[in-house]
Amino acid sequence: MSNSGKILEEMNDRSREVFRRVVEGYLRSGEPVGSRTLTRSLEENVSAATIRNVMSDLEHLGLLDSPHISAGRIPTQQGLRMFVDGLLEINTVTLADREKMEATVTGDRDVHGMLDRVGSMLSNMTHGASLVLAPKHEAPIKHIEFVSLAPDRALVVLVFGDGHVENRVFKPSPGQTPSSMREAANFLNALAEGCTLSELGGVIAREISSRRQELNTLAAEMVENGLAIWDGDSGNYERLIVRGRSNLLDESGDLDRIRSLFDDLEQKRDIANFLELAEQGDGVRIFIGSENQLFSLSGSSLVVSPYMNADRKIVGAVGVIGPTRLNYGRIVPIVDYTAQLVGKLISDQG
Repeated sequence: MSNSGKILEEMNDRSREVFRRVVEGYLRSGEPVGSRTLTRSLEENVSAATIRNVMSDLEHLGLLDSPHISAGRIPTQQGLRMFVDGLLEINTVTLADREKMEATVTGDRDVHGMLDRVGSMLSNMTHGASLVLAPKHEAPIKHIEFVSLAPDRALVVLVFGDGHVENRVFKPSPGQTPSSMREAANFLNALAEGCTLSELGGVIAREISSRRQELNTLAAEMVENGLAIWDGDSGNYERLIVRGRSNLLDESGDLDRIRSLFDDLEQKRDIANFLELAEQGDGVRIFIGSENQLFSLSGSSLVVSPYMNADRKIVGAVGVIGPTRLNYGRIVPIVDYTAQLVGKLISDQG
């Protein structure tokens, strides 16, 4: 049992109830909760002085804090974590919300268009910012082409058997020529037919190793550098979709901290780790403030859930980012249900 769990278990009923009401009041209003407010709302007939003593004890335990000169209390990060783990009441997803979510996910077969809509839907429904990790496109490859854009920039174009087309810019090695680019493309196309992108990587590595003398060195570098963009800077996921940064500004008003958060998100720092962390628990995971390096400066929280393909392999994630005083009870089931819907659609199309 965690230390927070032991503290919660050792609390008496009055302390637990005062703690719960302080946290719920703070999550609802964003304001410190005072003893007089609690005296009016508690079913038990106790004095404000008694409530103040209980709150002082909770502050001593590191669960509550007194901001500035306010007589009220707010939960600390440790207190929020204990509340989320031990006292949070999860609401059910309303019928209206379910219908809205199902309408967003169902429809055309364009998975990435659907994930764009999912991001916007989550942002609108939760009044937070949404985060969607999209999976790689794993259809068999039909054709690969390299296009020179400038001496230090080239484009690699992948055409998949299902008609999906992807193109990305990368930096080729010095000395590449149109001839070496054609040679690299011809080499790849001879190997690629019927392979998915992840399968092609292993085939290429073996072929380059065994045929290095036959294959022009520049062409080999073009192959390695051009395909590395899918496995390097982009991580394991094709792209990150973030929607609703204005919602975070409305909540916190701290432009510099929110800008820093989104700069980090858009550069994908630490994002791939969220899936690994999500895999360590069942269903939805909640990261509060500095529990994750990405949110330590912005004072934000993330509610995230992975989704799976038909092989029960985790291929992406959906989540909501907001201030630490998120409405966790409502957002957790929405994120969970969205992940289930996305996983089902991807499995059905698999």
